[in-house]
Amino acid sequence: MAGEISRRRVPFEALLLLLCFWAASVTGSEYMKYKDPKLPVNVRIKDLMKRMTLAEKIGQMTQIERTVASADVIKNYLIGSVLSGGGSVPATNASVETWVDMVNEFQRGALSTRLGIPMIYGIDAVHGHNNVYKATVFPHNVGLGVTRDPQLAKKIGAATALEVRATGIPYVFAPCIAVCRDPRWGRCYESYSEDHAIVKAMTEIIPGLQGDIPPGSRKGVPFVAGKQNVASCAKHYVGDGGTTKGINENNTVIDFHGLLSIHMQGYFSAVIKGVSTIMISFSSWNGVKMHSNHDLITGFLKNKLRFRGFVISDWQGIDRMTPVPGSNYTYSVQTGILAGIDMIMVPYNYTDFIGNITMLVNKNFIPMSRIDDAVKRILRVKFTMGLFENPIADLSLSHQLGSQEHRELAREAVRKSLVLLKNGKPGYEPVLPLPKKAQKILVAGTHAHNLGYQCGGWTITWQGTSGNNNSVGTTILDAVRKTVDQSTEVVYQEEPDVGFVESSKFSYAIVVVGEHSYAESYGDSMNMTIPEPGPSTIKNVCRSVKCVVIIISGRPVVIEPYVAQMDALVAAWLPGTEGLGITDVLFGDYGFTGKLARTWFRTVDQLPMNVGDPHYDPLYPFGFGLTTIPANDS
Repeated sequence: MAGEISRRRVPFEALLLLLCFWAASVTGSEYMKYKDPKLPVNVRIKDLMKRMTLAEKIGQMTQIERTVASADVIKNYLIGSVLSGGGSVPATNASVETWVDMVNEFQRGALSTRLGIPMIYGIDAVHGHNNVYKATVFPHNVGLGVTRDPQLAKKIGAATALEVRATGIPYVFAPCIAVCRDPRWGRCYESYSEDHAIVKAMTEIIPGLQGDIPPGSRKGVPFVAGKQNVASCAKHYVGDGGTTKGINENNTVIDFHGLLSIHMQGYFSAVIKGVSTIMISFSSWNGVKMHSNHDLITGFLKNKLRFRGFVISDWQGIDRMTPVPGSNYTYSVQTGILAGIDMIMVPYNYTDFIGNITMLVNKNFIPMSRIDDAVKRILRVKFTMGLFENPIADLSLSHQLGSQEHRELAREAVRKSLVLLKNGKPGYEPVLPLPKKAQKILVAGTHAHNLGYQCGGWTITWQGTSGNNNSVGTTILDAVRKTVDQSTEVVYQEEPDVGFVESSKFSYAIVVVGEHSYAESYGDSMNMTIPEPGPSTIKNVCRSVKCVVIIISGRPVVIEPYVAQMDALVAAWLPGTEGLGITDVLFGDYGFTGKLARTWFRTVDQLPMNVGDPHYDPLYPFGFGLTTIPANDS
């Protein structure tokens, strides 16, 4: 009898476990491993994945634009991600509070779903938090490459992360690590250099955005340090800067060795530094659309480089696989997902995408293993960055948007990005630095008092703006007025004629001209000229008075016909909101230090022409840049 009783005795531990299950059933609060931040990420992913339906998994793979998003849409369609396209804002000149409220409203929709998986909101923050009013706008990458200063890039990344987080957003589509090999490309200003070594070095912006990966971390595993950092996105994989004639979204013709040695170098570095996501390029490699390239996305990036974050499409990227975008959408969905893309930037017709991918899985055209791989990667990023623990944003970082500290950093970046191409005519003394004290000076040109042009594309709107009403900053004219001696009379005339210049007895003139704002294909150019009245202003002013010409552009442009007339020439690229960085150097508080990170061609007939090419005959070679000594040191 005693033996029978002992065989029936229930161990204390088992009884305790039964009590726990009973308590959970009574309270309805089942212990869910995926909600426990103390557990390893892989344990949490595995626990959540086994609970998810196909619809919930497909929802995670779907990214939609904020204009078609709502809490109800996110809840009903189980949407995993929302984005702002270029210039897509909750309101004109929206405040930090308005941004945070919008993101949180979407997030509450995600949290109200059965499993409560938070959505991740993404935005293009490619030179600061450039969509947002009052944000600090840093120089575009074309200028930052000139600095050859990875630590500066890292500081800019950290500052950008704070400003993005201030608006409640945890994910940025940056950095662009394209190697622009032809300046006719309309996105060349998004590239640090024609030299892959500079691009690779400047990937140090990634730990600026995300935080430094802990020592001993596994290669390829995404990392975001905390609530003051953001998930980043290296783009556009791969070869986007090598297309024929620089035509946007065109074909990059190069062998595999060339692809690896030029265009892939930045991705090697980005993966090692723990980049969270990688965006696929619209372009093709040797005729194969990158959005359909299984060998490079799955075979090389995921399997060879061991990248463990998620791969995201570009805007309607799968649609554009076909000659007529969207003409065979089912094929595009199937091909893109099988190639290894994990999240699709739909961004509008999410019901079509969800319907197509659901059908393709149910009919076994897309295996469940491919869906699971995608969702694991997306969840890995969300868990790693603490999105499950801190899904709702607050206003604790609101003071970071456009802060003085960040504007000073941007000002430093402007100073270091300027390249002095000419300083004095042959046989004459150098013109720069300019004296702050002079009787009367002229500031002229379309770009002298125009923050929109100064910032370029991807600022407030996708294509950028013109004028001074859309951003907060300092124009070059305002910077001149703040810098010169109080006794110096500053005359501003956007388009002065010869008679006015000759009769006004100016001590010297500053002429600021350049390109209008543009982005992507709208910036593709086969002539690379400065639009009128820029050339006329150079001629009218420089023929009559000592002149310094400042070029505001996203790339080298045709200037050889005008150089002889100029006394000094400065390439300022697209410097952003902090015009005082230009006058800091122009008037000698700091010296010129920048060296060209792009070859400055003579004529467009020479293009493409990069350093090392056999036909290399530039106007100003890669690495060129005159220097000056600060006035107080001379």
